[in-house]
Amino acid sequence: MSSLSYDLTLAGLAVGSAAALTGIGLIVTYRATGVLNFAHGAVAMVCAYVLRQLVVGWNWPLPPAAAVTLLLVAPGIGLALDRAVFRPLSVRGTGPARTLVASLGVFVLLVGAAGLLWGPGARADAPALLPDDPWVQLGTAVTLAAGVAAVTRWTRFGRELRAVVDNRPLAVLGGIDADRVAAAGWAFGTFTAGLTGVLLAPLLRLDPYGLPLLVMEVMAVAVAAGLRSLPVAVAVALAVGVAQSQLTRLHPGGSLEPLVQAVGANLFVVALLAAALALRGLGVPHALPDAPHGTAPVLRTVRLPDHDGRAWLVCGILFLLPLGFAYGDLRTSVQVPALAVVLLSLVVVTGRGGQVSLGQAAYAGLGALFTALLAAGRFPGLPAVPGLTALLLAVLLTAPLGLLTGWPALRRHGLATALATLAFGVAVSRFVFAQPYATAGLSLDRPAGFGGDRAYYVLELALLGLALLGVAALRRGRTGRALAAMRDHEPGAAAAGVPVPALKLAAFTVGAALAALGGGMLGMALRAFDPASYDPVIGLLWFAAVLVLGADSLLAALAAAVLLVGLGSGAGGGAAAAVIGVLAVLAGRLPSGPYAALREAVARLSGAPEPRLTPLGARVRARVVSARGRGGCTPGSRASETGPPVAKEPAPRAPQPSPSPAFPSSPGLPPSPGRPISSGRLTARSLQARYDGFTVLDGVDLTVAPGRITALIGPNGAGKSTLFHCLCGTLRPTAGRVLLGGTDITHRPAHVRARLGLARTFQQLAVFDGMTVAENVRVGAEQSGVPDPAAATGRALDLLSLDAPLRAAPVAGLDTGTLRRVELARALAGRPRTLLLDEPAAGLDSAEVAALAVVLRAVAADGTALLVVEHDLDLVAGLADTVYAMAAGRIVTRGPAHRVLAEPRP
Repeated sequence: MSSLSYDLTLAGLAVGSAAALTGIGLIVTYRATGVLNFAHGAVAMVCAYVLRQLVVGWNWPLPPAAAVTLLLVAPGIGLALDRAVFRPLSVRGTGPARTLVASLGVFVLLVGAAGLLWGPGARADAPALLPDDPWVQLGTAVTLAAGVAAVTRWTRFGRELRAVVDNRPLAVLGGIDADRVAAAGWAFGTFTAGLTGVLLAPLLRLDPYGLPLLVMEVMAVAVAAGLRSLPVAVAVALAVGVAQSQLTRLHPGGSLEPLVQAVGANLFVVALLAAALALRGLGVPHALPDAPHGTAPVLRTVRLPDHDGRAWLVCGILFLLPLGFAYGDLRTSVQVPALAVVLLSLVVVTGRGGQVSLGQAAYAGLGALFTALLAAGRFPGLPAVPGLTALLLAVLLTAPLGLLTGWPALRRHGLATALATLAFGVAVSRFVFAQPYATAGLSLDRPAGFGGDRAYYVLELALLGLALLGVAALRRGRTGRALAAMRDHEPGAAAAGVPVPALKLAAFTVGAALAALGGGMLGMALRAFDPASYDPVIGLLWFAAVLVLGADSLLAALAAAVLLVGLGSGAGGGAAAAVIGVLAVLAGRLPSGPYAALREAVARLSGAPEPRLTPLGARVRARVVSARGRGGCTPGSRASETGPPVAKEPAPRAPQPSPSPAFPSSPGLPPSPGRPISSGRLTARSLQARYDGFTVLDGVDLTVAPGRITALIGPNGAGKSTLFHCLCGTLRPTAGRVLLGGTDITHRPAHVRARLGLARTFQQLAVFDGMTVAENVRVGAEQSGVPDPAAATGRALDLLSLDAPLRAAPVAGLDTGTLRRVELARALAGRPRTLLLDEPAAGLDSAEVAALAVVLRAVAADGTALLVVEHDLDLVAGLADTVYAMAAGRIVTRGPAHRVLAEPRP
């Protein structure tokens, strides 16, 4: 090996060792707590600043300063995060979206706090903890990884850690203190973060933004290891570090040299992007589809009141107020409307569409860059164009690039989507914005006639108004309901006929267009293209701001823009990040958002007495309730406060039952126009499903006939859920066919099957919490293609006795019985010819089960083919015409209910 190669290898090992430490800390924290700590880099930065402050600022000797930093400060940060932030979220059982928001909140809080304490400038005098010897740094990383592996494999604590990772509730029942294990995981994770920070700080200039972003880039090693394997993480870190160092030798010359140099300097970014795109289920054990998972509530319940006229009035005054300022005082104000347009893109993508997008800053920067290039005549193949035309063309050019983040989101959720969008944003920042061949010498003039700040601010307000109108229109009507359904429960939306893949791509495309518009406006406001204004860390701050103030709120985007620009210019550096970070960290404790919490606090402090009925009012209310109970309501109906409906006991099962008068049914309904399938007969032929070499379905044949109720029974693990998923389109079988009315639908997705007349319900309720009862049901009617959605919605609501007062009520907070009726009504609103029900009686009491049986008999009598997967054998005995019994992935018997249920079952 030549001397140069050897030296470059040693340099790469040094960088790879620091990256390996990052991977080790991230994996240990994730395995102990289930949290992918996006704040890892911020903790590393804070610890590097603390060591520098002790050594350089206060003249401490290096050994005691390092001991205090790594053994007290770093683990102390981890314990504080565990107790104050993440343990409350774990106790509340919140999903990964809330922990993601809290982790980003800690990130921006620490970045903001560092900016306030040490200033935004870069420091080049960070002390070196270890000798400048790559072998020492490599030995440190390998020793630490070996120690962690030994502890997790051969000690009691390691066994407890593995138990908590595999099944935390079961581990707690077994006597393991899961909180202690999680606290230890956090302490060790932040210790490795601190060690990474103090090792990397001497190699680069220390500032509040650079080191956190660099550590975030080397998350690639943990992602490539699936957030589970320490040896893989160390190996990937060392390999990428050495490869990145060796690439610096390449000098191909010509036009390719800048790109090759950019790749060589940012190979960890390439690795992060590749790992995020290649791995779909990060850190999650592979499993067959079971219960659907909706978006965590933080993306749909935190919302400023768009209907509040007072809030809009205050906001309008704030945005019009700068028009009265002196000329020079508008230099900061002109940034607010532009930033508000960028943040509106997050309202579309995240608030309404439910997609975690951490790369919107990249689209804003591309909008500004394309605007500048077009206006300067430097865009390839196009002449120079006027300012407004350049801005419009930049939006049109950027919008299709939204597919770059929309495509990975088609089959990814949660952490995988977050990492993919973050990797895209970092890649654009590193390979486009930071490269002089694309951005050198760019200026950005304002449109002709709008050169002054006041005139340009008026133009911005006009563009912001158009953007607000467009987003408001997108959030209303059929499209708005479809987006909200996808956000609240993606599998349920697909089952209702919502074209989820196309809708995701549309949301990301519209979001990219809005971000590009706002980015171009921001560039014109600053009169230059400034890559620092579109830094990925700034993008994380934007995401956190919109999310904590109201993900699905137009007002949130406006308020966040005012807050970010106001604090960023009127206070010390980092104030905006610190404030947003505090709000994001408190997201778990403020489930309805800061606005609702503030309103409740003001109400408590005002001392206003709680409204109470007078004695006369109490007597009147008692009489009304009594009259309602004696028959004032439609039979089988109920309001949300009066308890479950009481249905009459159904008559004994007859070959052709008559619909119950409590649940009226109309004559047979013809398929909707355009529906190519005339029969609801559903047939499975020789279905097979395998997973990791294990056969789950083995040659299953099944027929669901129109006008009859077919039941599927069997023990847990028999393959019922897998068969159900194959029939519904959420799982593709390994072999065999699924036919609907004679048409092969084996390879058709769930939303297409819904539009062909196949509807379903879920074992775990699939309702859209952000909508009312009537809106939930209307989604099923609109997306299935019925000719009159309003009439179909009304019929389904009447059939399930969802009466007028209940129709306008939000489904969030309703009891299980009502939610089952809402879900069934949504399925029936599309006038399906085939209806699949996955344990429809789960969570219902005996009266509700009886009422459900009445409805299902009426639906079957209407000519619909019904398949019911159910554990309640009494319900099956009184309901089903034909019963299939499964065991070990096969149909072991079929026939009339009385015969199949009488046979002994394994």
